Amino acid sequence: KNKKLVKKGKGKKQADIFKEKEWYDVKAPSYFNKRNIGFAVVSRSKGLKLAADGLKGRVYEVCLDDLQDDESFHRKIKLKVEDIDGKNLLTNFHGMDFTTDKLKSLIKKWQSLIEGFADVKTTDGYVLRIFVIGFTKKTKFQICKTSYAQSAQKRAIRAKMVDIIDREAGNCSLQELVMKFISDSIAKEIENSCQKIYPMHDVNIRKVKILKKPKFDVSRLLEIHGDAGGVTTNSEGATVTGTGEFVEPVPQESV
Repeated sequence: KNKKLVKKGKGKKQADIFKEKEWYDVKAPSYFNKRNIGFAVVSRSKGLKLAADGLKGRVYEVCLDDLQDDESFHRKIKLKVEDIDGKNLLTNFHGMDFTTDKLKSLIKKWQSLIEGFADVKTTDGYVLRIFVIGFTKKTKFQICKTSYAQSAQKRAIRAKMVDIIDREAGNCSLQELVMKFISDSIAKEIENSCQKIYPMHDVNIRKVKILKKPKFDVSRLLEIHGDAGGVTTNSEGATVTGTGEFVEPVPQESV
């Protein structure tokens, strides 16, 4: 008997795994110019395993230029999925960071690097840690090759950074604070205020972390996304009030 001719078993039928998947649109908050970030894929709800459980909590890192169209390629915005509205994933601000290449391009010889950070609480209950970076620069008629700041000057600049961050970030909501990050108004004010201590340039909000969030509120999230009433229309044209709770979709007869 020729063993090579004996078939041990039939090959498994290749199934299309994307038949078991669902696609969702990822939406940025309404204070950004462009709201469509992209698409998210997740396995369909089966039994006790809901699709919502695999979607809530996802964090998307998006270039600020893709959200604002203002050529801010070096800034990365983090958006976290907090709720699901039909086929839309509603996100909220989760942090900000600089790209590595931009940070490395700022560091040069013959100047001092000064960093500072502060923890602030917004009026709507978010606790954030804001990191600032800045560099000393030559004065207009300076002859000396270097522009190094003394230790006392660095401490004074750092104290000024913390003071301005506390003042600017502590008196506004998270939405207003994100708009200040986008316009770079805090960094510009720090740069102008520190000129009396030592001339500065390339002052930037390097990183923003969210340390603590208030209790989740669906109405507040819908307000951020411009859907304050949470009223949507279904496929039959009837108006439906969104509650923020996930509703398992009706099984399809054919795919």
